Amino acid sequence: MNKLRKMLLRLHIVLKQEKDSFLIISFGTAISVIATVTLIMPYKFPDAGLTGLAVLSSYVFHISPSWLFAIGNAALLIWGWKELSPRFVALTIYGVGLFSLLLKVLEFMPTPSLDDLFLIAVFAGVIKGIGGGLVFRSGASLGGTDIVVVALRNRYGIEVGKYSFYMNLVVLLISAPVIGIERTIYGLVAIYISGIVVDGVLRSFDRRRQVFVISQKYEQVKDFIIKELGRGVTLLQGEGGFTGKSQKVVMCLLTPRQTMDLKRFLASTDKKAFMVVAEASEVVGKGFKSWKEF
Repeated sequence: MNKLRKMLLRLHIVLKQEKDSFLIISFGTAISVIATVTLIMPYKFPDAGLTGLAVLSSYVFHISPSWLFAIGNAALLIWGWKELSPRFVALTIYGVGLFSLLLKVLEFMPTPSLDDLFLIAVFAGVIKGIGGGLVFRSGASLGGTDIVVVALRNRYGIEVGKYSFYMNLVVLLISAPVIGIERTIYGLVAIYISGIVVDGVLRSFDRRRQVFVISQKYEQVKDFIIKELGRGVTLLQGEGGFTGKSQKVVMCLLTPRQTMDLKRFLASTDKKAFMVVAEASEVVGKGFKSWKEF
């Protein structure tokens, strides 16, 4: 009884800590399913990975794709669970379970009446990309080839993108005889756009700017960043290549808006300051993305 109580208490704590992750995964999964049942399946487009095989089974055997999706992902998670982090597995199980449920519940949603197949492919890719990006951003996935490539990367250190592309290409080749070349090409367009949007969603959450400031008034610069912008700074020891003089260099990571605030501060405080701004595609650590998401 005590063990059960401890397990339930631990589960409650985890659910409370991951509340935001579950909400984002739920929203991302829901819009991914909506794109699948209202745009991809009604117009007989192929899809990527295990979802593609599940959708293809519905075209050929006229069965709900939710069954193959759920069973296939369960087998993949059992196969790769030793290589995956417990957090990734737990959140992925939730995402896969919700996707399978919604795929069955929402399969009777009305289909929008559109004549332009290219427009449909673009629209489907954008919506699925947003949904998938939100799920990935939360440190989970919707299963399928994502489980395979993450497990193989952890075990053998392989290049994830390349093998993911090969797996999806095989699914598209299998789909071509069933749905025809034209719709296979449109499906490829949707998958390609989805990948671009996923990357865009991930970058939009993680976008930061790495800023270096060389200023004689570095103490004022440091205080402004810490007190006014609420960001930490690192002081680097520099040396002028021409003058040979020692100089403190202020390094920090800011949002685009905070970067503009710092520019205005320097313009009014030290017009002789030297400022370098570079895009930081991802920042992990305190105050930014948490290590627990990996």
